[in-house]
Amino acid sequence: MTSNIAQPREAGENPSGNTDQAPPLLTVRGICKSFQSNAVLQNVSFTVKTAEVLGLIGPNGAGKTTLFECLAGLTPADAGEVISGGKPLAANSRKQMLFYMPDAIRPWADQTLGWVVSFFQRMYGRSPLESADLLQSLKLERLSRRRIWMLSKGEAKRLLLALGLLTPQPVLLIDEPFDGLDLRQTREVMSLLQTHARRGRTLFVSIHQLTDAARLCDRLILLSAGHVVGEGTLDELSSDAGLPGSGLEEVFLALT
Repeated sequence: MTSNIAQPREAGENPSGNTDQAPPLLTVRGICKSFQSNAVLQNVSFTVKTAEVLGLIGPNGAGKTTLFECLAGLTPADAGEVISGGKPLAANSRKQMLFYMPDAIRPWADQTLGWVVSFFQRMYGRSPLESADLLQSLKLERLSRRRIWMLSKGEAKRLLLALGLLTPQPVLLIDEPFDGLDLRQTREVMSLLQTHARRGRTLFVSIHQLTDAARLCDRLILLSAGHVVGEGTLDELSSDAGLPGSGLEEVFLALT
């Protein structure tokens, strides 16, 4: 029997099977965003690859959520561009490429969980089997009649993950995918996300727990005070920090 618990990733291992040979799916170049005199993002640039789990990590207030909102076109950036296939993607057209699932929202709070999942399924042309498999994988099948406002924090998080995974866009942005989950649930969700990446979808996740980020992600973007201070695999980041072979916590402290 194959375990559905995510296993620790060895140094240099790529759980999604993605290679470095293919051109980037997206190139983010020079994103800047200020709120009045507060510069939240400053010349943020990096690449996003096909079928990878890309982690966004950084201290509180680093600009992670603002970056996701700018990439998704929800918050207008002051400067910069997102490039796909050699052409800039206008903010109002990015919904064809990116789907952003924020943290801690309660969509249609008075409706039942089953109604909300069915709505997403029909809206995006998914099959009933796909939604049923997701509900089973996320242990939500017994909650179909529960209203959204009645869900616990962890149940609501698993619902948001199910809704995000039902969407068809090539890139799914997820803010804090493990918030509210216990250890076993976190491992099971990691395995589910890695499975979707192996099937060809790119997952860009903001994570505050560094051990979870190291276990889940193929590559990492380190954001500090609105600047990208590191991009790459853990091996590449540890080399950049002058700490070859070190864990993510040591690399994070050295670069941020």
